[in-house]
Amino acid sequence: MIRAHAVAACIVAALAITLSSIPAAATDGYFSHGYGTRVKGMGGAGIALANDSTSAIMNPATAVRVGNRYDLSLALFHPERGYRVDGAPSGAPGTFGLQPGSFQSDNNDFGVPGISYNRMIGPRSAFAITISGNGGMNTTYRTAPGYNGPFGAGEAGVNLSQLFVGPTYAMEIAPRTAIGISAFLAYQMFEARGVAGFGSMVADGNPDHLSDNGASSSNGLGWRIGVLHDVDDRLSLGAAFEPQVHMSRFKGYSDLFAEQGKFDIPASATLGLAYRPTPKSVVALDYQHIWYRWVHSVGNPFSNIYQGMQGAADSLLGGDNGPGFGWRNMAVLKLGTQWDAGRGWTLRTGVNYGRQPVPGSEVLFNILAPGVQEWHFTGGFTKDVGSAGELSFALMYSPDHTVRGFNPMEAPGQQLISLHMHQVEVEIGWGRKF
Repeated sequence: MIRAHAVAACIVAALAITLSSIPAAATDGYFSHGYGTRVKGMGGAGIALANDSTSAIMNPATAVRVGNRYDLSLALFHPERGYRVDGAPSGAPGTFGLQPGSFQSDNNDFGVPGISYNRMIGPRSAFAITISGNGGMNTTYRTAPGYNGPFGAGEAGVNLSQLFVGPTYAMEIAPRTAIGISAFLAYQMFEARGVAGFGSMVADGNPDHLSDNGASSSNGLGWRIGVLHDVDDRLSLGAAFEPQVHMSRFKGYSDLFAEQGKFDIPASATLGLAYRPTPKSVVALDYQHIWYRWVHSVGNPFSNIYQGMQGAADSLLGGDNGPGFGWRNMAVLKLGTQWDAGRGWTLRTGVNYGRQPVPGSEVLFNILAPGVQEWHFTGGFTKDVGSAGELSFALMYSPDHTVRGFNPMEAPGQQLISLHMHQVEVEIGWGRKF
């Protein structure tokens, strides 16, 4: 019976790998606010909770507390994002003015599948396979009469998809303490359109690998480590760390991203607790830190380009110190509650807040990737349906947030750029023990 479940899980995993190439947007920068339907209903808090087999994505140590089960999910994600420009271009030599007006990105609906599988190996160790993804840098600005895209080079936008697939091993090292480690293959796909207007600003002087080169891929190997400790029957503590994942270069966009097309996955660390005030309720609190700033293509400020224009070629687009999106590191707080309502129902609520990573000085390039969300409000439930397993549901709403700043390639104060976004996500999950 276990072997049959394992085969089924592998088949569905292969399907999920194929489906996960669908572009998706995310919430805490371009990280998801949580992984797994149950955790998403709790604002993403769950580093110290062994909810289901998806818990190993956040904290590998939880695998040893989950038991034998598999989980499938499908999220329907709807981000509304766009920008506004106030002020006419100056037309002065050496400036890069934008067309005034308000413009919205198309392609606002995405489906994001997920899968995980957990199996105990004896009473004190476990093995899991998880598949997860990130996105968030996805925009499409269509041309229209009198509008040739934000940068005057036709339809513009970017599409980034990230997929993580790999095994987890966890074991109890003491009666109340578990440790786990995950190894994973990271795969990325990226495409940029309509940025050929920056062609005079590339490091190698030849913008063939700057824009409109179709989808380009990169890959790398990463790992994640986690710890879970039960202080007593009411309080659990959890922690996890993932170092920066060094990825191969996007060869099709070596003139766009710093370091000739490098786009590494930033390091992250999470600390958290789960407290059970009653046998039927849990309060979870997580703190996550994401080091976007350390990844040059994401964290380098756009102002580096001015050093390049003054003779430092490695500070032009694609150079070792080339400009990026200028994102700051993010600190995210996640608070969630869960309670057993009886008759097979478990209810959840949560809130998630992180100061958005885009400074006002970086609005020009971030027209392509306006990851400016801060507050996320969530709710959800699980219904036990007996031998058929468990059905879960999660809803996330992130209200509109706006970041404003002046066009750095225009005369001072000439053009004010405003970036905005709001988001809704609905996720349905199904899990079953075996």
